[in-house]
Amino acid sequence: MARIAPHIPFAPKKLPFFYGWVVVGAATFGIVMSIPGQTMGVSVFTDHLIQATGLTRLELTYTYLIGTLASSLLLPRGGLFLDKHGSRFTAAVACVLVAATLCAMTQLDTLALIFAEQGGFTEPSLVAAVLLTFGFMMLRFSGQGMLTIASRTMMAKWFERRRGFVSGLSGVFVSGGFAIAPVFLQWLIDLANWRNAWLILAALVGLGMSAIALFFYREDPEECGLRMDGDAPAEKGSGTNRGDDGSDPLSLDEEPSYTRAEALRTARFWYVTLALTLQAMVFTGVTFHIMDIGVDTGIGGREAVRVFIPNAIVSTSVGMLAGWLADRVPVRTLVLAFMSFQIIAYIGAGRLGEPVFMVMMIVGWGCAGGLFATLMNVAMPNFFGRKHLGAISSVQMSCMVAGSALGPAMLAAAKTYLGSYRVGLLWSCALSAGVFLFALLAPSPQPRRN
Repeated sequence: MARIAPHIPFAPKKLPFFYGWVVVGAATFGIVMSIPGQTMGVSVFTDHLIQATGLTRLELTYTYLIGTLASSLLLPRGGLFLDKHGSRFTAAVACVLVAATLCAMTQLDTLALIFAEQGGFTEPSLVAAVLLTFGFMMLRFSGQGMLTIASRTMMAKWFERRRGFVSGLSGVFVSGGFAIAPVFLQWLIDLANWRNAWLILAALVGLGMSAIALFFYREDPEECGLRMDGDAPAEKGSGTNRGDDGSDPLSLDEEPSYTRAEALRTARFWYVTLALTLQAMVFTGVTFHIMDIGVDTGIGGREAVRVFIPNAIVSTSVGMLAGWLADRVPVRTLVLAFMSFQIIAYIGAGRLGEPVFMVMMIVGWGCAGGLFATLMNVAMPNFFGRKHLGAISSVQMSCMVAGSALGPAMLAAAKTYLGSYRVGLLWSCALSAGVFLFALLAPSPQPRRN
């Protein structure tokens, strides 16, 4: 189908201000509304799912692993869909899929009993595991995957000279929203029970966010008769949006243009992607098991969840600074700082019950979280241009989703077979050091031009 015309229901060009700022607000809200499909949106419901399905924690972790890995395999196809149909339509479809999946998962135990009886299975928990795996696949694909990609790529297409600043501004709200989500969702569950909490989220995303996407999302400024940044293209040598080698940016007429295949052959695609994937893997694992980690380290589950609040304060503060820096320093420098803070966070999480290590986790996690959104929004369009951004970003997101699938299983295995989450976190420190060295030593290719 053709893309929705940019002048429906109103023409951004006729507004008395640059519409890119509306795009930033709408895209940021879209990313925050992907929380039901993010790990912090699922983790608060895990104990309730265990009770409803009869699965063990390790079995539930494996359903999450398989479902998330399956969703990662769908995302490259989703990226092609995004480039063809645009962020507006893609985001709306993703919202409807999130809502439908949440509604189905509220009746997971009932559906498992029905299918078990119809199929002659004696173990409803086995059927529940299959249904839960499919539910996780759809939730992760539509929420963490397509809604997030559609929102981030759209926002990146509206700015060039101020892309870092806009990323930092958006990241303040995204980081804060993600960090406080577990606390809010726990409050919602306490207020309405877990099934009704998911139904409320389904209504907010399926009705509210899909309407916002259809009404306010626009693919890029050119289709609206506007220019990036709302003014003339940046002059070459202006000193903003530097590449990973610190060079001055190209003018808009010389914007880099890589196909997905060409981008995947560059080292800088992979050191950024591996850095983000490792963060997604370990932070997802910690978030998924945060209540059990709290018990394991001696502070208790609910106290561990409250750690997200100071994390939010740090991440929102660092996010704005990271956005400002992204317009002034090489992306590689941000990646190196990102990996350093990850190492600090992993060491701290392993001994969360001790005050010094709790501070390490809060500072490390908060700073890495603040840098995360900036790297997600800035690196790919700066390096590879906007023409194939959906396809390129979908591969990056596929790797991140796959990493987020492995994280909970890795930490669960460390706890089950080695007696502690700490060993798994130490493994993560070693991986972080490896990515740090890769980013430090990777060559910088010559930019391709249209």
